[in-house]
Amino acid sequence: MSKGLDHETLNENVKKVQYAVRGELYLRASELQKEGKKIIFTNVGNPHALGQKPLTFPRQVVALCQAPFLLDDPNVGLVFPADAIARAKHYLSLTSGGLGAYSDSRGLPGVRKEVAEFIERRDGYPSDPELIFLTDGASKGVMQILNSIIRGSSDGILVPVPQYPLYSAAISLYGGSLVPYYLEETANWGLDIKNLRQSVVQARSNGITPRAMVIINPGNPTGQCLSEANLKELLQFCYQENVVLMADEVYQQNIYQDERPFLSARKVLLDMGLPMSKEVQLVSFHTVSKGYWGECGQRGGYFEMTNIPPQTVDEIYKVASISLSPNVPGQIFLGLMVNPPKPGDISYLKFVQEGKSVLESLRRRAHIMTNGFNSCRNVVCNFTEGAMYSFPQIRLPPRAIEAAKKLGKVPDVFYCLKLLEATGISTVPGSGFGQKEGVFHLRTTILPAEEDMPAIMESFKKFNDEFMEQYEDHTGYSRM
Repeated sequence: MSKGLDHETLNENVKKVQYAVRGELYLRASELQKEGKKIIFTNVGNPHALGQKPLTFPRQVVALCQAPFLLDDPNVGLVFPADAIARAKHYLSLTSGGLGAYSDSRGLPGVRKEVAEFIERRDGYPSDPELIFLTDGASKGVMQILNSIIRGSSDGILVPVPQYPLYSAAISLYGGSLVPYYLEETANWGLDIKNLRQSVVQARSNGITPRAMVIINPGNPTGQCLSEANLKELLQFCYQENVVLMADEVYQQNIYQDERPFLSARKVLLDMGLPMSKEVQLVSFHTVSKGYWGECGQRGGYFEMTNIPPQTVDEIYKVASISLSPNVPGQIFLGLMVNPPKPGDISYLKFVQEGKSVLESLRRRAHIMTNGFNSCRNVVCNFTEGAMYSFPQIRLPPRAIEAAKKLGKVPDVFYCLKLLEATGISTVPGSGFGQKEGVFHLRTTILPAEEDMPAIMESFKKFNDEFMEQYEDHTGYSRM
């Protein structure tokens, strides 16, 4: 007799879920690591795992919050700067029992107020702390909102392709339908609004009603930054089609080109004025996991709601309450991210220098990686304008595609497995993010240490050129 957790009786939505970032390639890389092979895990945007150092000031503050008895030590001022001590006391005063106590299910009111003040400074428009929910990383917030929107398989979520597979996985888990809209690689992964409208027409002809649209800006895995004109088009589209805009803006600190600074969807919407500024429903997401913070393991994030009815906010609060509370240390990190040291503070100069050093290095690494890929045979790559990833197109020879099919592998999975076995570089096949039929990519982070990057790219180039030499048909046959 079947039991409740036997595979054949599991929720079918769970079995449909796929998450390529930690899929077949990652599992194989983990096996090789256990066998003693040196693996470079570039499959996931995990800065500290690849050597990025934590920022000093936030770690000092949270250390004191975690061990408040240190504040009573007469020598605490010899180890911790005065502004870190003051900030730790501030955050402890916001809690009802320190970091080990539950907070409100929306997060600490004092931290939500700091987030609202950050948003107002960034956008030039007031933000309401009551419309801000703190979450265990941005991913939890995305899942809460999708869970609230999706009622069944006829509800569609417009998702950019290539996309971050959190979206496809969560949509499958909640029983909705993913409606893809394709970014244009030849236009530096820009958005063609005609393509977007065609996706809606196609979905409706299949009985699917688009209810929300996702944008990832800066892009993951594509690394592009949306222009103000693009954002206006998107918001106009959402207004006309009556869909919620979910703005994944977790990489807003990661900008590597000077022509186009980050613009939030919220600022552009409010700049557009009535009626749109009061009509378009928008949920925006941010996190401490990215930027120059890279605090992925702390799981601190938030979402802010714009033009969402009060009754809906109450329902989302009810869902958040089921989990009791987002983790409190993550909330403190978030408060420190949105309210960092100010000019004149003891820790200000060091904090700014550390953050600037990380971002400048990431910018150099983005150039090294883009140039490295473009120097390789049958590889083309757009510059990483923002975020933490490079998404080169690999022009696989027909014989390589045939060889992959004989092994039952998707062609870019076949290529990435060969790359892993030969070099120890763990990437994610483009097929895990979605791509146009017959076009193949891989995604890699730009996070390996800057001093290691030239050798990594040289190793990739050597593998790639040998792979292409093996599978290109120079003499009428392929040397397998």
